[in-house]
Amino acid sequence: MKKFTIIKELRKFLILWSSQAVSALGTAMTNYALTIWVYGQEGTASSTTLLTLCSFLPTILFRFIAGTLADCWDKKRIMLISDLAAACGTAAVLALYSLSALRIWHLYLINVLLSLMNAFQVPASYVATSLLVPKEHYARAGGLQGFAGAAVSILSPALGGVLLARGGLKLVLICDLASFAVAFLSLLLFIRLPEVARAKKEAAEPFRKSLMDGIRFLGEHKAILHLTLFLAVVNLLAKMGNDGMLAPFVLGRTGNDQQALGMVQSYIALGLLAGSLIVAVMKPAKNKTKAMFLAYAFVFSGNIMQSLSRSPWVWCAAAFATYMTAAYMNANLMAVLRECVPMEMQGRVFSVKDTLQNCTVPLGLLLGGVLADHVFEPMMAGNAAMQRIAGAVFGTGKGDGIALMFFIVGVLGCSLCLTRIGKPVYKELEK
Repeated sequence: MKKFTIIKELRKFLILWSSQAVSALGTAMTNYALTIWVYGQEGTASSTTLLTLCSFLPTILFRFIAGTLADCWDKKRIMLISDLAAACGTAAVLALYSLSALRIWHLYLINVLLSLMNAFQVPASYVATSLLVPKEHYARAGGLQGFAGAAVSILSPALGGVLLARGGLKLVLICDLASFAVAFLSLLLFIRLPEVARAKKEAAEPFRKSLMDGIRFLGEHKAILHLTLFLAVVNLLAKMGNDGMLAPFVLGRTGNDQQALGMVQSYIALGLLAGSLIVAVMKPAKNKTKAMFLAYAFVFSGNIMQSLSRSPWVWCAAAFATYMTAAYMNANLMAVLRECVPMEMQGRVFSVKDTLQNCTVPLGLLLGGVLADHVFEPMMAGNAAMQRIAGAVFGTGKGDGIALMFFIVGVLGCSLCLTRIGKPVYKELEK
C-alpha cells in the first residue's frame, strides 16, 4: 500500500521523467553516432572534444541569466520551446546529411545553438522537479533521474551501433526525432506545473537585482560556495581525464574499435545505474561531505586503473566501480541542495552554482584535446630517457599519451579530494 501511495504522489513526475528519458535516449544515440562520424572524418582527439566544447560553452555563459528568467517565466513553456529547438537542430543535421552536405563545422554551429537553449531548459527542469516532487522524495527522485541517465547511457551505444549498422546515421536521426515527439507531447498534454509563490516585493524588484540574488545567496552560504568551487576544479581535471577523453583513449588504444568504446561506456552506465538503485533503497549518508569527497577520490582512481592497463575489461571494471560510487553521492548531494535553497530561488541559485561549477569544463576539454594531440601523444613516440621509462609503463602507440594524461589526472584528483575531508567550512551541509 505504501508503494502505491508513493507512486500516486510521484505520478506527474513519473510521466515527465519517463518521457524525458525516451527523448534523452534518442539524443544520446545521435551524440554517439555523431562522435563516431566526426572521429572518422578527422581521426583526432581535438575534433571530438571541440564538438563537446560547443555543447557546453553557451550553456555555461548564458545559464546565469537563464536561471533568473526561469524563476520569473513559465517553466513548462521554457521546456517546450527548448525541446522544440532541439528537434529543429536534429532535423537540420538530418537534412544536411541526406543531401550529402553535412560538414563538421555544421555540427559545431548547431551544437552551439542547442546549448544556448539548454541554458534555459536546465534551470526550468530543476524547478519543475522540485514542484512536482514532495520534499521527502527528493533523494528518490534524484535516484530515478540517475537511473534514467544510466539506462540511457547503457542503451544508447548498443542501440546507436545497431541503428548505424542497419540504416546509417540517417536512421539514428529519424529515431531521435520520434523520441522528441514523445517527450514534447507528454509535457504539453499531461503535465501541469504548480505556480511558485513569490513575494510581491521580490516579484516587483528590478531584473538586475533579481539577477544578483543567486550570487548573494552563495556569498551568504559559504559551504555551498566552497563546494561549488571544489566541483569546478574537479570538472577541470575530469574533462582532461576519462570524463572528457574516453573516446580518443579507447579508440586510439584499440585501433578505432567502436565495440570496445561502446562496451566501456556501457559499464560506466551500469555503474551509474547501480548507484542510482542504491539511492532508491538506502538512507542518505550521515556524514555527507566526507562520503562525497571519498567518492570523488575513488572516481579519480578509475583514471589510474585505466591508464595502467590495456585490457578493455579492466577499463570496464574501473568504470563500473567508480561511477557507481559517484551516482550514489550525486543524488544525495542534489537532495541536500534542494533542501538548503528556497523553492522561489532555486532557478537563480542553481544556475549560479552550475555556471561557476561548469565554467572550467570548456577549458578542461580544450586543454585535454590540445595536450593529447600536441604534447603527450608526440612525447610518447620520442626516444629520450624519460620517454622510454614512461613508454615502458604506458606504451608508445596511439592513445598511450592519453593514458599518461589519465594517470596524472588521477593522482592530482585523488590528492585534491582527500585533502578536503574534515574542513570546517562544510559543516553547514550536515545540518
